[in-house]
Amino acid sequence: MGKNANEKAKERREQRRQEISLLRTIPYSDHQRWWSAETIAVVTGGNRGIGFEISRQLAAHGLTVILTSRDSNVGVEAAKVLQEGGLNVAFHQLDVLDPLSIKHFADWLHQNYGGLDILVNNAGINFNVGTDNSVENARMVVATNYFGTKSMIEAMIPLMKPSTVGARIVNVSSRLGRLNGRRNRVGDLTLRQQLSDVDSLSEELIDHAVSTFVQQVEEGTWESGGWPQTFTDYSVSKLAVNAFTRLMARVLSDRPEGKKIYINCYCPGWVKTAMTGYAGNIPAEEGADTGVWLALLPDQAITGKFFAERREVSF
Repeated sequence: MGKNANEKAKERREQRRQEISLLRTIPYSDHQRWWSAETIAVVTGGNRGIGFEISRQLAAHGLTVILTSRDSNVGVEAAKVLQEGGLNVAFHQLDVLDPLSIKHFADWLHQNYGGLDILVNNAGINFNVGTDNSVENARMVVATNYFGTKSMIEAMIPLMKPSTVGARIVNVSSRLGRLNGRRNRVGDLTLRQQLSDVDSLSEELIDHAVSTFVQQVEEGTWESGGWPQTFTDYSVSKLAVNAFTRLMARVLSDRPEGKKIYINCYCPGWVKTAMTGYAGNIPAEEGADTGVWLALLPDQAITGKFFAERREVSF
């Protein structure tokens, strides 16, 4: 009996995982290593899970990593674990929902490091696991995952250091937020077309879409709004992150040589972390891989793209 489509897809994913595991064992050559210990990478939500692993891998490649966390106690402990492993990691408290916290962090970063070269927006929340699809915390999910990411990008762009290879922004996102996926896509065709058109895409349009969703949640009408049906609030927040990534790639494309900033997003997969209730099937080390790869790409003329397992996927 032949294999069904799900079994074949599972086999392809497993093969790709094995390929990436092999790629991770191949060290960067000297001519590929554009970074040094002076290269500064900021990772939000770095105290656990994917954020902790991204911090560890970047530091293991020889960069200086600023690990941030909303909770100072757990952030300090996470940084200490990495420091005890001989890695160059510093900690600073950061709440991406608090404009004052972001300003304090930006001022400290500028005073102590002169800015940054890499920003990894990993801080995010999700309250649903398994088959749950509660929207009780929709406002908080959208505020953290989308508006928090947006606030960090806006605050960090002026601090990104000039370089010949370009600064990098990596947004941790999800395929659950894909516009045109076969499953879980936005049912409102007009909105889908508006968000798909990168030339007419605007911050106002993205903000209005997520604000409409939150308003419908609070009015109890969201189920008829054509929103994704799986982990709806999380999916909408990541849909917005994906759209904002494409928008910012267009906005930043006008920057002159030597001051380029490249921005991309990626899906880490269903990772075994607290966010998934430890129900994921991918270890954090693998979930972090594509984010680290994007941050360190030697020839980073790639911007405004969406990746998974080191491969570009459609929005």
